[in-house]
Amino acid sequence: MSYDLNSKKIKNREKLIKYRKAFKEKMPMAEEIPQGEGELNRDGNPKIPPGQKVVESWPVLDLGVTPELDEFNWNLTVSGLVKHVKTFDWDAFQELPQTSDVSDFHCVTSWSRMNNRWEGVKFIDIAASCEVLPSAKFVYIKAWDGYSTNLPLEEALKYDVLLVHKWENHPLTKEHGGPVRMITPQLYAWKGAKWIGEIIFRDYDELGFWEKRGYSNTGEPWLNDRYS
Repeated sequence: MSYDLNSKKIKNREKLIKYRKAFKEKMPMAEEIPQGEGELNRDGNPKIPPGQKVVESWPVLDLGVTPELDEFNWNLTVSGLVKHVKTFDWDAFQELPQTSDVSDFHCVTSWSRMNNRWEGVKFIDIAASCEVLPSAKFVYIKAWDGYSTNLPLEEALKYDVLLVHKWENHPLTKEHGGPVRMITPQLYAWKGAKWIGEIIFRDYDELGFWEKRGYSNTGEPWLNDRYS
């Protein structure tokens, strides 16, 4: 897999990273703000990314396969470049540090649902539990319905990337990936996974289900980065 380091997409992503760093450190920034509309969110991005329409409902999108999972037969395996390969059943997952957060959900099909209340486990806490090795640079995610996706490790470790089991104070329903799904508020939602079943830490990148079918490998909503 090769990248043109002078491409417009790469250069724009570098500008976005630079902007976010300046915003976080409360430093003046000469560059214009990322694309989008509305007041700035907690990361310094406009609340609504470009090309998105805000909805009140939560549309259901998946591969058309709904696994028969509940808290009694669901489990999550963490493997690859870690000191401790682990499989968490429901009880072990609940024993991990639990987090509540409010974040937005941006679908590549041009809708966004704002201010979702989530409860779950931070991805970074799962990584810490298994002690990820320094050689790990990427994450490959497998789901119980056969879905897969991939992220750079630095994206997966963002503070608001969660494995959630509650939405709006209720257990996550099966149609939305319950009992546990992954959310990636800083990226388009396909970079998370419903019915998450395995997290693999690697030193190389592997394209996931949609990435192999023409979706962007980076998925930055504020760059309108939908397709490769």
